[in-house]
Amino acid sequence: MEIHLKIIGILMILLGAIHIFFPKYFNWKNELKSMSLVNKQMMIVHTFFIALMVFLMGLLCLISIDDLISTNLGKNISLGLGVFWTIRLFFQIFIYSQKLWKGKTFETSMHILFTLLWIYFSCTFLIIYFK
Repeated sequence: MEIHLKIIGILMILLGAIHIFFPKYFNWKNELKSMSLVNKQMMIVHTFFIALMVFLMGLLCLISIDDLISTNLGKNISLGLGVFWTIRLFFQIFIYSQKLWKGKTFETSMHILFTLLWIYFSCTFLIIYFK
């Protein structure tokens, strides 16, 4: 499991860092113009804190491998992370509209990639807990 936590740690750190590019990629300068100031700022602040938490989850996976695998607290944290990523997987499959990706090559490939990524994260953390 150690190698999987290292891989997940690196992937989460990269995923957290990628959030830096969201405003430009998703054209937030124009897209958020019609929103009230509070909604616009909530969008920006929440994105920052999601990025920070994903980054910190990745860092945890890299620096606390033994603890996550072998201690009761680590196993409980792994359970929490497994539940978190399983819920994220559920949202990927059932909440996001297919209109966002279906029939679009890049978006479909990203949908599939992230579905597989959430499955990998979920299964790894849940296996750690139940092992």
